[in-house]
Amino acid sequence: MSIYLLNKAPPGTKIWLLHLGNLEADEGFLLSGANASTASDPSPASARREMVMISVLISHPTEGLLIYETGAGRDYPEVWGPQLSDVFARVNYSRDHELDAAIAKTGHSIEDVKGVILGHLHLDHAGGLEHFRGTDVPIYVHEEELKNAFYSVAAKTDLGVYLPTYLDIQLNWKPFHGDSWEICSGLTMWLSAGHTPGLCILQINLAESGTWIFTSDQYIVKENYEDSRPQGWLSRDHAKSAQSHQMVKSMQKLTGAKLVFGHCKETFLKYKSAPGYYE
Repeated sequence: MSIYLLNKAPPGTKIWLLHLGNLEADEGFLLSGANASTASDPSPASARREMVMISVLISHPTEGLLIYETGAGRDYPEVWGPQLSDVFARVNYSRDHELDAAIAKTGHSIEDVKGVILGHLHLDHAGGLEHFRGTDVPIYVHEEELKNAFYSVAAKTDLGVYLPTYLDIQLNWKPFHGDSWEICSGLTMWLSAGHTPGLCILQINLAESGTWIFTSDQYIVKENYEDSRPQGWLSRDHAKSAQSHQMVKSMQKLTGAKLVFGHCKETFLKYKSAPGYYE
């Protein structure tokens, strides 16, 4: 048996896929070479892609209610500012996309959440941390991601994809370390550096529906995984991304996992979203 299958969730563990809104952006951000001009076509049409923002709510028999990633937060077009919101535009907004409303679809309250797990700290994945200000809810993130996010804002080396609005030192940060971390029975975080230095994917081995891998932005859209096509302008460390890609490919082969990519609308819509759930 593969080591990836050893950490099994107990019966009764449930997950809900939460839809936290829609973004539209130039495909050049998502796919290497997209919208590039050539000698024969110096002015190609600039294709744009609608994407989803997602979260995963987990009900665990011993750990209670956990959440993986938090979306962009309330009023994020205003928080991001006009320039960034023009590049990554909010489209087809509904109040149901707010984190508290999405959790309510499952029959729970955001106040029931016992722990927040973050794949990485970019503004569209961690902006919802605002909901946990003034609480003792632990915020789990890889130490390399936490260091990079605060440094990027303080030194303005990558300000924009990280914002100071949610990187609050008063939150109950609980960094983890190394190449992997077993959060609890059935849930494992795997370091998948590349898009950011400390990005981690979440693997969940469920009793009935089997293995799930939530990739955060290791893969933004399905082409990054299925065609091994690197990310475009959002790429940071290509060599690390390639190494992480090899790991995820192996993990999927050995487990038969269902993969849910960071923003791929087509993939997300293949599965049930809240109030539907998987066990």
